[in-house]
Amino acid sequence: MHPISICCCRAVQLGFRAAMPFLPYRKPEIFDSVQALPALLKGLDISAVLLITDKSLREAGITRTLEIILQESGVRCPVFDGTCPNPTVDNVEEARQLYLREGCQALIAFGGGSSMDCAKAVGARIAYPRRSVNQMRGLLRVLRRIPTLIAIPTTAGTGSEVTITAVITDSQAKHKYTMNNFTMIPRYAVLDPAVTHSLPPSLTASTGMDALTHAVEAYIGQSTTRETRQLSLETVRLVFTYLERAYRDGNDDQARREMLRAAHLAGLAFSKSYVGYVHAVAHSLGGQYNIPHGLANSVLLPIVLEAYGPSAWKKLRELAVAAGVSSGADSPRQAAEAFIAAIRAMNRRMGIPETLPGILAEDIPAMARHASREANPLYPVPRLMDAGELAKFYLKVSDSAAQVGKSQDLPSIRDGHGSAGRLSA
Repeated sequence: MHPISICCCRAVQLGFRAAMPFLPYRKPEIFDSVQALPALLKGLDISAVLLITDKSLREAGITRTLEIILQESGVRCPVFDGTCPNPTVDNVEEARQLYLREGCQALIAFGGGSSMDCAKAVGARIAYPRRSVNQMRGLLRVLRRIPTLIAIPTTAGTGSEVTITAVITDSQAKHKYTMNNFTMIPRYAVLDPAVTHSLPPSLTASTGMDALTHAVEAYIGQSTTRETRQLSLETVRLVFTYLERAYRDGNDDQARREMLRAAHLAGLAFSKSYVGYVHAVAHSLGGQYNIPHGLANSVLLPIVLEAYGPSAWKKLRELAVAAGVSSGADSPRQAAEAFIAAIRAMNRRMGIPETLPGILAEDIPAMARHASREANPLYPVPRLMDAGELAKFYLKVSDSAAQVGKSQDLPSIRDGHGSAGRLSA
């Protein structure tokens, strides 16, 4: 990246860091069982609530207990179960129409990050009926209070129940973008391990690694606080202790409960300290190919950490100690390499691949530009990279794209920040 661009990015990040103590972060009120919701809704004088989930969860009967207890308590609960793995603008509009048609007064997001992202965007559309979802993309575009939002995570990964962020896909442009607003933090969250027991091993693995990615990127960035560092260290310890237990035995209630806590803590950490290039690249892959976010993060995490090089070694050593893969006597480089190797080994043991299918070399320049625009200047990464540098990550996670890259250079990539790079393998 050009030195002037680096200075501009760091200046923006410094400004956000200075403003952090004055920003209106808040934590949702936590409940440990869905059984608590009827009393909560009655106390809020809410008689109709829209449940936003996905078809697989509903067909598996996982939402049934909640639907029954709400019905028995006299709370109407129409259901939108059309949420896609990467929720789209169309999903948001369909759910919003159902909310208005049924006279709902609140929202319940039941599922993984996709359901919560969809519900947050629905809330934003209700608060701003004359604005499209696309018009509310970016930072601090939703200042009005949204309807009461209750989040019930069924995966221990996204931490969306505590974040300001919703990630939405524009199906026409094949591009993901974020909406970041303090008003979209859920008012209430239910961390109930019972709703996670039926999560398949593959999703347990990828969503757990998503939580790890949140903690790692929050920790190694340059906008950390004492609080977010402590949250990240505890998340790393929990993931390395409990994720494989939950993967091997979905009914291990302690492992499920502790992984929910890990995802929650990681969400609190990255809400304030932000993420990094793993997320930016993963979002572009999800928008282009509908690759699940947790899977993309799992595959990208060790590759991006290696690319940061010496700029991240010291902090990665501290994470390695928290993970139990270094005694702390190792050099920063040795401990960082041990931590990255431990991530790769855990991925292998849980069946997470080293590459992703279907990445086309001709799509890489556009995806790299999207990733660069998302990350720069906001994400306080250890080492700044432009679109040309980010493009190399797509080659590294795709065997087919790498073969193209070996035979010929890809086009010059200009990232919109005054720099360009030529990509080759």
